[in-house]
Amino acid sequence: MNAVLQRVDLIGNDLALRWADGREDFFTPEFLRRNSPSAENVGERDLTGKVFLPHRTQQISADIRIIGWQVVGGYALQITFSDGHRTGLYSFDYLRRLGKEPQSK
Repeated sequence: MNAVLQRVDLIGNDLALRWADGREDFFTPEFLRRNSPSAENVGERDLTGKVFLPHRTQQISADIRIIGWQVVGGYALQITFSDGHRTGLYSFDYLRRLGKEPQSK
């Protein structure tokens, strides 16, 4: 799938995405932060392909906010959260899949 993002807005605290096919998705900051595709969340692979999972000690606050974003390479969003996290690149295809998940609306 090659999702085409037309518009990104904050509506209240939620991130609203409008896609070229007319679909709209709304995400809470907590949901996006919990589902960050960063190595901090999903782990990293070494040269042999072994995945090292992160040691999760940080709880995600229910009052986390999105304080900014930028489009990266025409295929992803880099979102900056109020807790300083900004390393995950949310591909447009990944965001489309997340839009079908419960709790994302």
